[in-house]
Amino acid sequence: MLTHINENGEAVMVDVGGKEITVRTARAYARIKMKSETLNALSDANLKKGDGLSAARLAGIMGAKKTGELIPLCHNIPIDKITVDFEKESDTRLGIYVNAKCTYKTGIEMEALTGASIAALTVYDMCKAIDREMIIEEIKLLEKTGGKSDFYRER
Repeated sequence: MLTHINENGEAVMVDVGGKEITVRTARAYARIKMKSETLNALSDANLKKGDGLSAARLAGIMGAKKTGELIPLCHNIPIDKITVDFEKESDTRLGIYVNAKCTYKTGIEMEALTGASIAALTVYDMCKAIDREMIIEEIKLLEKTGGKSDFYRER
C-alpha cells in the first residue's frame, strides 16, 4: 500500500498525529569528484568566492531546515541538530557527511539527504570557476534510527 496516495490516486500527506514522539536520527552521505588542484584550493580556503567548505556547511544546514518546503508531502519537523562534516577521501574526492537529529513523530532522513545534496551543490558552485568537470557521484542514506525501524548501510 502506498502511504502518500489516497483511494482516488491523489497525493496526500501522511497523518502522523497518532505516532509516538521518539528521538530520531539520520546520517546521509554525498561524494563529489574534482581535480586534485580544485580539492586543494577548497581545502585551503583559497577560492575566488571565499571559504567553500564553510559556505557548504552553512548551506547544508540551511537546506536541511528547508526540507519541508522543498520536498512535496514532507512534514515540516522540529530539528534538534544538524551537522555537516567533510572528509578528503582521496586526492580527487570529497565526502560530505550530514547528521540530523529530532525528537518527533516522523523520521529525519529526508532532512539529512537534503542537507548532503545542498552541501554538495554548494561545493560545486564554489569551485565551478576553476573546475567544470566536477561530478557529484553519489548521495545516499547511511543510517536512520528511531520510530518503527532502524536502517544501517556500510559506506
